[in-house]
Amino acid sequence: MSFRAFQVEKMESGFVRSVIEREEDDLPAGELLIDVHYSSLNYKDALSATGNPGVTRAFPHTPGIDAAGVVLASDDSEFAVGDEVIVIGFDLGMGTSGGFGKRIRVPAGWAVKMPQGMDARASMRIGTAGFTAAECVQKLELGGMTPASGPVLVTGATGGVGSVAVKLLAQLGYEVVAVTGKSDKHDFLRALGAAEFMTREQASEGAEKPLLAERWGGVVDTVGGDILFNAVKSLRYGCSAAACGLVAAPNFAASVLPFILRHVNLLGIDSVQLPITEKSAIWSRLATDWRMDLSDLEEILTLDSLSAAIDRILAGQMVGRGVVDLNVDS
Repeated sequence: MSFRAFQVEKMESGFVRSVIEREEDDLPAGELLIDVHYSSLNYKDALSATGNPGVTRAFPHTPGIDAAGVVLASDDSEFAVGDEVIVIGFDLGMGTSGGFGKRIRVPAGWAVKMPQGMDARASMRIGTAGFTAAECVQKLELGGMTPASGPVLVTGATGGVGSVAVKLLAQLGYEVVAVTGKSDKHDFLRALGAAEFMTREQASEGAEKPLLAERWGGVVDTVGGDILFNAVKSLRYGCSAAACGLVAAPNFAASVLPFILRHVNLLGIDSVQLPITEKSAIWSRLATDWRMDLSDLEEILTLDSLSAAIDRILAGQMVGRGVVDLNVDS
């Protein structure tokens, strides 16, 4: 059976994107054949779509590191035809044909059953970006962060991870300080729950200093670079920063002083290879006590509008969450 898919092909002139018809028989091996209802656009998808070798090496390729839909065929006893499922991370959309196609075939160990109270569209409003935000908050709270710890800094606050982090933290009672280079988005962030704002320049000040004044009870960092380590240098005693991105830079000038003088922690966050049992537990939280109405973050995309959206996310012009509707033909 044929299905529509967004494809990236490597040509002599560069990487070319188009929407094509594919065949189910061309999909890779796996226990589950899934009819994808919704996907979402993440920064990693944009990297895959532009040929970044750290994400995707083999072309032609269908990106899409997220997918939510219904099982059409199953060779695994844990899943039945008709089950609603979520697939994020692992190799989906990187080396394995991803959620920007109406069909995917994946190992059963990559899939989570849709939690009660959540549907495919709602799950893709969250997607990898929102899931990563929740993973950051969970790890920070396991490390002792509470609203009494002090204000929480969120960098890259208008992006997919940052915007969900602002929303979730505010909903949980934290005072949120949002870092953004988009001064025209303060009202947007305030509506999500941000109490205060910093520019990128303000967040970068003092990069040459070994320590900065104690301020943060926690940090969700999506950008990396000196902004990340400035945040570490500004943590209150015993508090933590969760690092999950590198859109500004993968490197920073570091000192051991914050760690040995202030007992702080730098926590790494990965949603790709996180064990499926842990993924399932976080999805369950997102459907229950951490449930959020993210409709104010949603921008509906189609396969035909994806290419332009990819250009926008690479240019830092995407705000909130791009949800890809696979139920429409154009």
